[in-house]
Amino acid sequence: MYRRVNSGGFIGAMTLGIVIVMAVFTWVMWGMARQVFVLTDVMVELNGSFKSIVVDMNGMNENMVAMRGTMERMEVTMTTLSADIGEMNASMEGITADMGEMTAMMGGMTRSMQAMTVSMGQMTNDVGRASYAFSNPMSYMFGGSPFPF
Repeated sequence: MYRRVNSGGFIGAMTLGIVIVMAVFTWVMWGMARQVFVLTDVMVELNGSFKSIVVDMNGMNENMVAMRGTMERMEVTMTTLSADIGEMNASMEGITADMGEMTAMMGGMTRSMQAMTVSMGQMTNDVGRASYAFSNPMSYMFGGSPFPF
């Protein structure tokens, strides 16, 4: 047995076996190192992405603060607008009441206008007679007019 272990063929076979095992081990280690390298690249890119996310979140925070201020101003404006609309409703109710009164008075105004029209007709007739009387005094005196002297 001692002779077999120390023989050249056995030592060569064992050396070849060790070389093959070491080659496989080296190949496995190289593959693992390559995966670690890829993982490192991914982690570096992820770090950059996190930095970008933080910058974006800071910008979003500033925008949210500005938006909140705008919404508060909008709330104040809406409150004022609501009050103004309430006042406008009250004014419209007053206008509606005034329009109702005007509508109710239109009949009287129409009757007054008709009476004024009749009076204007009579005044026109009287002015016409007076003009005729001044332009033809003799016919006025002897014509049986309503103003005989």
